[in-house]
Amino acid sequence: MTMIAVLGNGRVGGSLSAALTRAGHEVTVADRSPGAAADAARTGQIVINATPGAGSLERLLALREELEGKILVDVSNATVDGPDGLPANLLYTGSSLGEQLQVALPGTHVVKTLNTMLYTVMTAPTALVQSPTAFLSGEDPEAKQAVRGLLEDLGWHREWITDLGGIETAQAVEAAILFVPHVIRSTGFAPFAISIAR
Repeated sequence: MTMIAVLGNGRVGGSLSAALTRAGHEVTVADRSPGAAADAARTGQIVINATPGAGSLERLLALREELEGKILVDVSNATVDGPDGLPANLLYTGSSLGEQLQVALPGTHVVKTLNTMLYTVMTAPTALVQSPTAFLSGEDPEAKQAVRGLLEDLGWHREWITDLGGIETAQAVEAAILFVPHVIRSTGFAPFAISIAR
């Protein structure tokens, strides 16, 4: 059992917190009440960023002290949305939210994952007809190993998880969000994920 703090209680955060609780972890979810994020981050061994990506850097920078020495799992995408509310561009062109978080929080082990799929797939990867791929980007091997364990608890098969390397590789996986609006407009709001076929 791991003590996990989930920052964000929307569809992504709610889905992850419910699934991780079912897997036997002790999960605290931070709502928008004053001090809730700091309290959750202080108690969690692993902190999951499920806040809207455009505001994540500012929110998490305010938790620098609470996140010191912790593993921060970033599942968000920092985008500029179009008129229909779907991603139209990346907020950090030439970089990524994952990289920005690691620079701003040097004492925290940032691991980017689960951002290349519709949120329902994060906790139910076996529901897809084809095997999806979950990517890991981060500097600390032990942190990535811990996150790999959480993914397996969520139903991800070990062979479906690909470690891309350092946090700079988050730039590539975050750019995958630009596929999303086109996929949704083409096929509707149905579960999908990026898959590396071998």
